[in-house]
Amino acid sequence: MIALLVIALDQLTKWLVATKMKIGESVTIIPNALYITSHRNRGAAWGILQGQFWLFYLITIVVVIGLVIYIQRLPREERLFGVALGLMLGGAIGNFIDRLIRKEVVDFIHTYIGTYNFPIFNIADSALCIGVALVFLQTFMMSAKEKENE
Repeated sequence: MIALLVIALDQLTKWLVATKMKIGESVTIIPNALYITSHRNRGAAWGILQGQFWLFYLITIVVVIGLVIYIQRLPREERLFGVALGLMLGGAIGNFIDRLIRKEVVDFIHTYIGTYNFPIFNIADSALCIGVALVFLQTFMMSAKEKENE
């Protein structure tokens, strides 16, 4: 359910940006901090590997299959880990849909951290990052619990 929610929200926001804004157009949300800026990316994070679609298709398919298998085998009591994997799955599929249909990823969340102009990203990217952070958190918590039980 989490993955489906991420995919729906991701695709809706990308559709709105792609149909209502010109590339490069920006709307201020919080001055000097947060903007909605229409941007396209034909590569991976921060624009690396531009145009390497078959590589992205292959990697995404392998990752999605791995996540689905892992989610199916995950015990119900591991909810935080399940949420993390759902976020990662939704994020991976959200950007995969863009690459498959548009041949580019629609990015639009534009932030500044102090004077640093952070690379523009989208909901799928956010879900992936949060999911990975939750996996690290879960792993850290499990490791601490194991040490406590020793």
